[in-house]
Amino acid sequence: MSARDDGQIRQLPFAGVELGGTKCIATLAHGPGAVLDQRTIPTTHPDETLPAIAGILHKWRLAGGFRALGIASFGPIELRPASERYGQILRTNKPGWSGTDVLHRLSAPFDVPAAFDTDVNGAALAEIRWGCAQGLDDFAYVTVGTGIGVGLIVHGRPTRGIGHSEIGHLRVPRTPGDTHRSVCRFHDDCVEGLASGTALAARLGERKVRDIAPDDPVWIPIVDALAVMCHDLVCTTGPHRIAIGGGVVSGQAHLLGRIEARLAESLNGYIDLADAGDFIVPPLLGDLAGPLGSIALAAELARAGDERVEADFSRGRRF
Repeated sequence: MSARDDGQIRQLPFAGVELGGTKCIATLAHGPGAVLDQRTIPTTHPDETLPAIAGILHKWRLAGGFRALGIASFGPIELRPASERYGQILRTNKPGWSGTDVLHRLSAPFDVPAAFDTDVNGAALAEIRWGCAQGLDDFAYVTVGTGIGVGLIVHGRPTRGIGHSEIGHLRVPRTPGDTHRSVCRFHDDCVEGLASGTALAARLGERKVRDIAPDDPVWIPIVDALAVMCHDLVCTTGPHRIAIGGGVVSGQAHLLGRIEARLAESLNGYIDLADAGDFIVPPLLGDLAGPLGSIALAAELARAGDERVEADFSRGRRF
């Protein structure tokens, strides 16, 4: 690769795909201030959805190309490169998607590096790069919607192990007197089962969220469960900040302050919050955190590649 070719490649935008349970968003961008194109595709069956996404990526390649591809997917997904299932969606409630090889079906036609991670990890990285967590290496991004997902960044990188973090399935003590049935089919008392949008809808019955006052008792177990989850995050990975977004909290301005107050009460002075009063915040990127998460994955992969190339050049290696 010549220096001129390398320079031209570095000027190209990034392509990203946020694969969600109900819709997928394909984005062509350099960053939040330079979104060149964005398309939304319904999440139906993988044999319909993935070819539609690939078609959009083909058009972008023909129109000038892109430097790297980022794929931020709903989970659970296999993130261990050594696994024969790497790049696949694992057991999911989404019909037809279990075992789908998302990474390779979307990346194989394109001669560019491709990054693959969870949608919430992508959103967390986007907030670190462009949003409310700039300058932080330890950060958690929480989305409270149909389910509860947490993007967990420790020392600048998403956590890894036997799988990606599934903090929405932490088991938490119930609020005294709370007898509502968990909506999680795996756990009777996990955060998602008690405090997700699906759980809130079950608690409300025929009532609508827009009609619920901030002082309605229905919010108490929601706040309690999310505060316990945050307590566990603080005591295990020690994020400098926690951003909480998603449909349940985005329209309820009172919730974040209540969750932080409940967290401080729970910690009981044992751990001091680094930014008390500004520790639990909304995502600065708002609804763009998810779509830009895929762009952040691609940008991070490209940055790592640039550093390797520069290191090789410094050692006298030529391409």
